[in-house]
Amino acid sequence: MSASLVHDFDWIARQMPGAPALSWHGGVWTYADLQLAAGATQARLLASGIQPGSRVALLIRNSPQYVASYFGVIASGCVAVPLNVQERASVLSRQIEHAECSAVIADPQHQEWGALSEVIAPKTPHIVTVDLQPGTAGCLAFCAEMHADAELKLPELQVDEPAMMIYTSGTTSRPKGVLLSNGNLVANARAIAAYLRITPNDKVLCGLPFHFSYGSSVLNSNLISGAQLLLEDNFAFPQQTLKRMQEEGVTGFPGVPSTFALLLGRCQLSDFDLGKLRYITQAGGSMPRAQIEKLRQQLPNTEVFIMYGQTEATARLSYLKPEHLETKLGSVGMPLPGVEIEVRNHEGNVVASGEVGEIYARGPNVMLGYWREPEMTAQVLRDGWLHTGDLGHLDDEGYLYIDGRAVEMIKVGAFRVSPQEVEEVLATFPGILEVAVTGVADEVLGQSIKAVIVLREGAPADLRGVKAHCRQHLASYKVPKIVEFATALPRTSSGKVQRFKLA
Repeated sequence: MSASLVHDFDWIARQMPGAPALSWHGGVWTYADLQLAAGATQARLLASGIQPGSRVALLIRNSPQYVASYFGVIASGCVAVPLNVQERASVLSRQIEHAECSAVIADPQHQEWGALSEVIAPKTPHIVTVDLQPGTAGCLAFCAEMHADAELKLPELQVDEPAMMIYTSGTTSRPKGVLLSNGNLVANARAIAAYLRITPNDKVLCGLPFHFSYGSSVLNSNLISGAQLLLEDNFAFPQQTLKRMQEEGVTGFPGVPSTFALLLGRCQLSDFDLGKLRYITQAGGSMPRAQIEKLRQQLPNTEVFIMYGQTEATARLSYLKPEHLETKLGSVGMPLPGVEIEVRNHEGNVVASGEVGEIYARGPNVMLGYWREPEMTAQVLRDGWLHTGDLGHLDDEGYLYIDGRAVEMIKVGAFRVSPQEVEEVLATFPGILEVAVTGVADEVLGQSIKAVIVLREGAPADLRGVKAHCRQHLASYKVPKIVEFATALPRTSSGKVQRFKLA
């Protein structure tokens, strides 16, 4: 069966070609512009002889050019591999090599591009650079750079064929690429668009990075529905963000807990005319109940959707309807249509309501597996079920509650950080004997990173040097906020570090 995001997008673009699709830096790309640019990308890849199924890396920040490249790659039958634009060249090159990318489409202004291009050039057959310009001029320039003015062609894309690979935490020595199919992407996008009731009348402000599953799901669900996406580079100035929402008449706003903590901490939302704001979505970690209540108080006419998901499930597994927010406060709701969720114990048996266990899920949104990691895939995909690694329980009515994580990832705002990666970097600093990293509660970010260091005998406790070393080798959000020096690390009798004691 042929089905993909590109088919859904193309249908919408043909129905409303002149409608605005993307607003960025004061310029607008219509659906026709985006369709043309995606076709140019598709034609460039096909003319280069890149075969269907090949991986194509995208090193482009949120922009219309990213979206055109993304759709064009999928339309060519290739696998889009979006890269985190905040990463360092060492990590980016490792992921490009691990994915065995046949091509890279990149912004040459990226701060790491000079170093990265030197490393990947000998091994990557095709490198395409695109300048990021807003508006119609940017669309024309993009198509010219692709050396093609071609109409988007709809190939036969099977639902079980890979279309996208997202790296999660894959910044360690063993990157982890989540392989998603055409069917995964389109099933999740359609389900999200349905429960949010997205229409061509919607204007959604998005500052979430498209190279992560939450941001990708926002992109997918809105552009197959004919909505307009307003791209926001960052939320460093929350008053400006709220002012833009007011002036543009924004109807939808997705965010992670840190997004709303920032907005609520620095602004009074009720001071802005957000009367057209129909809904808010929250995912990417649990949000304190007090924060949810504050949102509802300041935006009494706006629906608040609390959601839960994983990259391995494309994006979304469950959501809590706004009308149940009061009676089920703290819950992440019920599964999406077509998705099943169970809570099981260590023996794999389903537990009674109210009892905590590991969350299992299955449905059309569950990944194909981890790229080139059959053993790791077999650990999390068993008998058709995804073992999420999250702990939770169901109440008597089947509503899901999250009780923690069985795995050790740290969620810093919208990002997931591997403690092992930070430890590997710290371990290279002179004088450090042992180090362990964990996440600690943070009012703004949800979690921040704490490092506990054991020094070699006679080595100085160089706090400034440690942090400078981290800033040099890690993306900014991975740099430990707290660094402590200790005489020993807490361990079990078998010698394993007890991370929960580090906090």
